[in-house]
Amino acid sequence: MKDIGFSPADILLPVESISMERWAVVACDQFTSEKEYWEEADRIAGDAPSTLRMILPECYLENDDREDRIRKIEKCMDDYLGNGIFRTFTDSYVLVRRDTESGTRYGLVGKLDLEAYDYSPDSISLIRATEGTILSRIPPRKEIRRNAALELPHIMVLISDKERSVIEPLAAKAESLEKLYSSPLMLGGGHVTGYLVSSESDKAAISEALGRILDSLDPENPLLFAMGDGNHSLASAKSCWEDVKKKLSPAEREHHKARYALVEIENIFDPGLEFEPIHRAFFSIGKDGFLSILSLFAKKIERAPAAGIEEAWKMINSRKQSFALISDGGIEVCTLDGTEKEMPAWTIQNVIDEMLRTGKGTVDYIHGMDTVMKLAADGALGVILPDISKDTFFSSILRDRAFPRKTFSIGHAAEKRYYIEARRIR
Repeated sequence: MKDIGFSPADILLPVESISMERWAVVACDQFTSEKEYWEEADRIAGDAPSTLRMILPECYLENDDREDRIRKIEKCMDDYLGNGIFRTFTDSYVLVRRDTESGTRYGLVGKLDLEAYDYSPDSISLIRATEGTILSRIPPRKEIRRNAALELPHIMVLISDKERSVIEPLAAKAESLEKLYSSPLMLGGGHVTGYLVSSESDKAAISEALGRILDSLDPENPLLFAMGDGNHSLASAKSCWEDVKKKLSPAEREHHKARYALVEIENIFDPGLEFEPIHRAFFSIGKDGFLSILSLFAKKIERAPAAGIEEAWKMINSRKQSFALISDGGIEVCTLDGTEKEMPAWTIQNVIDEMLRTGKGTVDYIHGMDTVMKLAADGALGVILPDISKDTFFSSILRDRAFPRKTFSIGHAAEKRYYIEARRIR
């Protein structure tokens, strides 16, 4: 199991008497502009044991009371450990079924070996970032993890398993496994069910299936695990491990708790896993200014009018290197040639970098075409990027390395991972 970088863990779950609906809370990096969401989550959790007390929602990350919040998180973890809140499932996985508006998807919770993870842009490690890692986002997250007794993952990691050999066999026999929890999730999160995977035969089957996928990869560039959500959290765990291991002997490094991070792996070909492109809205720069910068990064730009957003969407998804440009003059599709990389998101990122460097405008990253249309109606310049193909997702990373930041999202905000499982890290 060491060779594949993913293994069972000693997983902590709340005792059965605790309300899972009040315990489970959505990933801390969601609803960052909507404090009212987190205020309502706080109201729902109330005085009951809750993961909300062990995380720091990112909408509060820049608050003056951050240090105080982190100290409270550390104390809560210690209190929960000391007060019998948790039950432990040793050397196990948890099969997770999640029912959302996008459908039903399955994942498997276990631990990743941080020695097999490298988030640098030119990484060829088993575990890699799929989007650019912003190094400035790591220190505040390290601050939360550094003295924490527990980790609670919102990290989702993708595998490319067209044969559906790793997770799906477990899903097919889920009802024969021990059910650990089953509960609705607060604030529109759908429903979640967890099953214990602890038999030696099941664990061996997981390892063997992942091993077969690994054997099919280029040994010089073996991408087995690609980050879906939570890359900066995993990068922070990696950075903390690098600090810790400096003080350890080679023998101590082999099995130290900080060497690993608890995650949920999911098959990119799971039909319940919905990918959405993240679009862009430009401000204080007109269409001519945008196209002038774009011409620095594309040898040829073909522009074709579109009758509406539906037609534009079909056009950009049927042509290579295309995106829709929305302004007060209407909608047109831009098709590029002679760019550094094939994905239009990369070329748009080059435009963003140059625009910001020269102070010619600002940008925001937008979920949903409707929102881009509204902003464009109010004077912004909208860029609609094409769909993300599951079939070419891994090959795109192999070819171009990590995508530019905020290229895609897995499902809607309420469909992100909820904190449920925990693991001791010290």
